[in-house]
Amino acid sequence: MSSIKKRENGQWRARYRDDAGKEHARHFARKIDAQWWLDETTAAVVTGQYVDPKAGKTTVSEYARVWQAAQVTREHTIRNTDIALRLHVLPYLGSRPLGSVRPSDMQALVKTLSATLAPGSVRETYKVAGRMFAAAVDDRVLAASPCHRIRLPRDDRPEVVVPTVEQIAALAGAVQPRYRALVVLLAGSGLRIGEALGLNISDVDFLRRTVKVERQRLPTGRIGPVKTPKSARTVPLGQVVIDELAAHLSAYPSDGPLFPLSTGKPLAYRTWRAIWARAAEVEAKVREDAASKVRPHVDTIPLDVDTHALRHFYASALIAGGASVKVVQTRLGHASAVVTLNTYGHLWPGDDDLTRDVMDAAFGSLADSLRTDQTAEG
Repeated sequence: MSSIKKRENGQWRARYRDDAGKEHARHFARKIDAQWWLDETTAAVVTGQYVDPKAGKTTVSEYARVWQAAQVTREHTIRNTDIALRLHVLPYLGSRPLGSVRPSDMQALVKTLSATLAPGSVRETYKVAGRMFAAAVDDRVLAASPCHRIRLPRDDRPEVVVPTVEQIAALAGAVQPRYRALVVLLAGSGLRIGEALGLNISDVDFLRRTVKVERQRLPTGRIGPVKTPKSARTVPLGQVVIDELAAHLSAYPSDGPLFPLSTGKPLAYRTWRAIWARAAEVEAKVREDAASKVRPHVDTIPLDVDTHALRHFYASALIAGGASVKVVQTRLGHASAVVTLNTYGHLWPGDDDLTRDVMDAAFGSLADSLRTDQTAEG
């Protein structure tokens, strides 16, 4: 319902009620301007594009608090969202009204963050901001999101470095005996560290030589769902891994978690990080001692190798053995083959070699025919 009425002061008062029944009014010097305003507003209401003019005055901080509290997602995502908003987005834009944020402001935010954060971190922060502003559009608080045509920094992460078998053996020897089997399992299954720490004895099938991944232990120590639906999987294990796990359970029996502490409680991520760091220190000391004796070859673990490097080893071993992208994706529990290719694509045989092999196979019969003709001519 809308109307235009001339007031005693000569101005024209245009008013309408929105789809929530709330009345809005503006005053114009000319009746035609009032009519244009009403026509545009009415069209927005009819097409579902109407935005309350006062809604955009809500500050970014106020809307972010409501939006964040309503999110239903994994604990890991909740924590990352909180970090992105609290540490990066809100200090820069929090006091601004939602409706005042422009794409140029978002581009300036990206540039500011790029001065101190890695490209991947900038991208993740921008994604969080993008989801929040998109929700504001859905809530009809904004007419359009400012996250449009923003230039993001290139993510020039180096290709993954795969540790050697000798390096993994050195680490397994440097870690506490109680956790040696965990190192072997990570390298021989490609499990994420959270997935391995969330395993129970019942998840390992020694007869079929498989391990079932159905949960993960979060950095907080609690048990939660796996990273993505495709992360839930059953991974075949080689005999070396199976034998190591059997020896582990014989030496350190448990009625629940596969990798318990001496107290019986499950091994948590923070504790494992300390164990890993200590193993790296021990291995570094061995390297120094070996170097001081001027040995011709010392193959050791770089100090910056993290647990994820064992996952890289597993993937590279599959690829070297001829596994397809789909197989590697399934074994690692990647959400899509794109993730697998982006991470490990450089490990597959080069295109030049593949082209030669394919064409040699295709021309196999022709080559035989040519050789036959040459023999006949001779």
